[in-house]
Amino acid sequence: MLQWTVHLEGGPRRVNHAAVAVGHKVYSFGGYCSGEDYETLRQIDVHVFNAVSLRWMKLPPVRTSGRDQAWEVPYMRYGHTAVVVEDTIYIWGGRNDTEGACNVLYAFDVSHHRWFRPKVSGMVPGARDGHSACVQGKNMYIFGGYEQLADCFSNDIHKLDTSTMAWSLVNARGTPARWRDFHSATIIGSRMYVFGGRADRFGPFHTNNEIYCNKIKVFDTNTCTWLDSAPTQLLPEGRRSHSAFAYNGELYIFGGYNARLDRHFNDLWKFNPESFSWRKVDPRGKWPCARRRQCCCMVGDKIVLFGGTSPCPEQGMGDEFNLMDHSDLYILDFNPNLKTLCKIAVIQFSLDQSSLPHDIRWELAAMTTNSNISRPIFSSHG
Repeated sequence: MLQWTVHLEGGPRRVNHAAVAVGHKVYSFGGYCSGEDYETLRQIDVHVFNAVSLRWMKLPPVRTSGRDQAWEVPYMRYGHTAVVVEDTIYIWGGRNDTEGACNVLYAFDVSHHRWFRPKVSGMVPGARDGHSACVQGKNMYIFGGYEQLADCFSNDIHKLDTSTMAWSLVNARGTPARWRDFHSATIIGSRMYVFGGRADRFGPFHTNNEIYCNKIKVFDTNTCTWLDSAPTQLLPEGRRSHSAFAYNGELYIFGGYNARLDRHFNDLWKFNPESFSWRKVDPRGKWPCARRRQCCCMVGDKIVLFGGTSPCPEQGMGDEFNLMDHSDLYILDFNPNLKTLCKIAVIQFSLDQSSLPHDIRWELAAMTTNSNISRPIFSSHG
């Protein structure tokens, strides 16, 4: 029984950030918040969410003693990607208002909270943002994005072998996915499933003819081939800046934005690779509002969704320039246990909570069925 079980307020207010889950913790890197300074080259910020205690912690800045050491730490950015291989998180791409786009690879050691720049070889991809990154085995695949030097959308696939730290441009066979940015690419088995994104009707260069892809495109990493896709009857609306994740061999997408429709989304769709079909999913509980540029991370059987941006309610839906950045967090539970369901029932039916243990009462305060109850979720101790 799929259920939105937790709704928290007061976390980091971040948009267009990048995050990964390691164990029961979610590590969030960078992003922006309206009104902040993105011209100064300060260190990227790192926020950590503990999915057990339901608390956020902001890591202190890294102390650097010289220019070379400071060079090891990425500057604040947005539109970048983060992936995890074993205990190392790799940050790539993104942009800053001063430096523009970046193509330097940074690594974050989760065990010691230490940044370093791996020495890489091969054909490094051009600087970009709005690309996707996903991992199959020890290989990171970069697809698409908006290339700064060429000033156009990309549909190339680049691979980083993290065992040798060698980059390569993948010589893909078949009909490639359209040039695009702010799409999603998700690995299921040995295949990469690309959905959505912003493209141009006439080619790689951005004009006033934006289109929003809504057909799945599949890349087989074993054969380096773009596969022909079967037609599907039911399709989600095309969108960009949505979230995508895989669970039990199926692909899910949430939210996003379509400028041609002037619409933000908060719908949840499920794609089955075997039947090559979509189905709209309606979990129980309190849903996140329509938004884009949020992050979703899988922690066990739960999805942790946080941040993003939406139109300000007083401005009406769909206004590109009057957006509200979010500091909230939601948890979508694919397999809620009896304890969780009991907590939901206590709140739904306004049962007496005074006799419950203190920690259970705090957890009840985070359940989605009563959005007026929130919990202090920042901790200086983690």
